[in-house]
Amino acid sequence: MKKTVSFIVLALAIAFTGCSTAVAPKLEGGVKVDKMVNAYRTGAYVDVEAAKAKLTAAGFEVVGTFKPAENATTILYTNAAMKAAANKPMRGFAAVGRMLVDDERKQVHIANPIYFSKAYLQDEYNHATASAVYESLEKAFGPLKNTEDQWEFAKLAEYHFMIGMPYYKDMGVVGKATTADLVAKAKAAKGMVVQLDADRYIAFVELDKRTSSFVKKIGTDKAEVLPWPVLIENGEAKALKAEYHIALSYPLLDLGGFANIMTAPAAVLKSLEKTFK
Repeated sequence: MKKTVSFIVLALAIAFTGCSTAVAPKLEGGVKVDKMVNAYRTGAYVDVEAAKAKLTAAGFEVVGTFKPAENATTILYTNAAMKAAANKPMRGFAAVGRMLVDDERKQVHIANPIYFSKAYLQDEYNHATASAVYESLEKAFGPLKNTEDQWEFAKLAEYHFMIGMPYYKDMGVVGKATTADLVAKAKAAKGMVVQLDADRYIAFVELDKRTSSFVKKIGTDKAEVLPWPVLIENGEAKALKAEYHIALSYPLLDLGGFANIMTAPAAVLKSLEKTFK
């Protein structure tokens, strides 16, 4: 019954979703940005080892790899500028970029650092830093092509799927302990951890198998949504809620698509709580 009521509420709210009246974005550091920004770019296929080599040659540090689907591998990467930009309270998610080596579609699928940094860094976004990261990726893997996934640049900082759904700031606290203990728990679960300062880390944690299967229902082409990011700071492990993280990562996902994975939000938090218990 609870699920039915939730679905009805979402159905009633759908009228408020979709493309809204376009608003020209402000200048970012004196640089004009496009009104619409694509969430992903694709490049010519290379295997995982070749992709890692290209990232390293471009000045990135490879954080690690993860298999979110049978024929796909997520590669996580960072560099000093990304870590510095994200080393602020509630901003650590922007420290690490994602790309997917897609063996099925024979392409490299890259999360656009401009799109995701604007969403994660909010009013502390630096267009010069994000653009430099993108240009390095373009040089290493280009020419890159836009996917159809896009959103209004100026509205990314306040992104949410629809009325009643969480914003970026509405994170789920999945663990409380000393920061050191939380980091140890992430590592014990074979999570990949990046340190930003003495009391701030970003970890990437594997969900249980059943929970992570949501990517098969809504599209393995964007499977770099996994592993799940968890910000560890001030003695708390904070995760992006699924209603936010999945919707931001799948901007073309409609109400029907979300209804198909209705159990995912609660399951994600439950899986992460087990990791940081």
